[in-house]
Amino acid sequence: MDRFLIQGGVPLQGTITASGNKNAALKLLAACLLTEEPVTLRNVPDIADVRAMIGLIRALGVEVEPAGETNWRIHAREITTHIVDREWASQIRASIVLAGPLLARLGRLELPPPGGDVIGRRRVDTHILALHALGAKFEINGSFSFTTDGLHGADILLDEASVTATENAVMAAVLAKGTTILRNAASEPHVQDLCDFLIGLGAQIEGAGSNRITIQGVDRLHGGEFEVGADYLEVGSFIGAAAVTGGRVRIQKASPHHLRMMEHVFNRLGVHWEVEGDDIIVPEYQPLKIIHDIGDQIPEIKAQPWPAFPSDLMSIALVMATQAEGTVLFHEWMYDSRFYFVDKLVYMGARVVLCDPHRCLVQGPVKLRGDMDRITSPDIRAGMALLLAALCAEGQTTIRNVAQIDRGYANVEGKLRSLGAKIERSAEE
Repeated sequence: MDRFLIQGGVPLQGTITASGNKNAALKLLAACLLTEEPVTLRNVPDIADVRAMIGLIRALGVEVEPAGETNWRIHAREITTHIVDREWASQIRASIVLAGPLLARLGRLELPPPGGDVIGRRRVDTHILALHALGAKFEINGSFSFTTDGLHGADILLDEASVTATENAVMAAVLAKGTTILRNAASEPHVQDLCDFLIGLGAQIEGAGSNRITIQGVDRLHGGEFEVGADYLEVGSFIGAAAVTGGRVRIQKASPHHLRMMEHVFNRLGVHWEVEGDDIIVPEYQPLKIIHDIGDQIPEIKAQPWPAFPSDLMSIALVMATQAEGTVLFHEWMYDSRFYFVDKLVYMGARVVLCDPHRCLVQGPVKLRGDMDRITSPDIRAGMALLLAALCAEGQTTIRNVAQIDRGYANVEGKLRSLGAKIERSAEE
């Protein structure tokens, strides 16, 4: 198990390039199972979750080979088993998106319970209901068992705007007979990437990026190439790191068109940036002053489905708020354990009141203190948020269990060191 040792108080300065979108890459790898022809994916982030997904599809008998520094060639000429490997599946939540492609290709699968972050209950009901509407039968006995005599189109109203359920349904529907309409569909950038990728392979999909997606099933998909878009969650994290350390950072290939709601929320925390082409420039010494609601009321930052503020950036924004003048309420209604890392911020001197599992009140600014003993990364986003806290804290901080951060951020310490951060990785004693 590795840990990070961080010397805080160093303003970040310099230029980095955004990595490919983690959540897009995982689903695109799964979608490669839908064609018997080879596919090349470019700009795939080198992170633990991607390596786990590659392990999963290799275990299904699929050929997966590197095709460059961040490129992979996937050839699902043959899928030799319908049983998803339990050990690999336990490592990532995204293992569940193999259901749609395997049903479409094989007509059956055995899927162990998916792993992933422990941030509260993460239901799979929406996946099952959508796949059932497309003609799949379902049983559970230690694993999820799906079978079908043939997938067919359907008019489906998802009971929640689940990203992965939308993606599973889209992948199952592209090879189903007839027309599928997905209502209350998710519209995140990675959903759009998946649909664009499938269209490039010959799928007929309309409405990606809206809450209604229409799929006309086709007989087969062909091979092709696709470049994974920027990871807006990584971009938001590095914007936050620049802001809390008082540094100036340029983020190249940041896809600023996906950052409009993030910009709105970060502006309310007194954080601004400039756009040059596809780059984001975070100026040094941000105002870091919370803008109150009309009537001088305490503002609320609330996670909502896209295009609203994403849940995965709530932890980052919370740490930013500890450095901003004023008081703000954070409301995370999706996951009941998202805020269970704030005790570690309190150890470091933050003024945070956890009102209940879904809400916390933050008052700033406060000078955080380094902590060498009690900081452990509980999940990907909380781990990155604690790293931001350590970067702006006085003194040294040790963050343990950084394998969680590695699951979602490619070479995070290398990128931070290139910006001047004093951060080292070492094995736990």
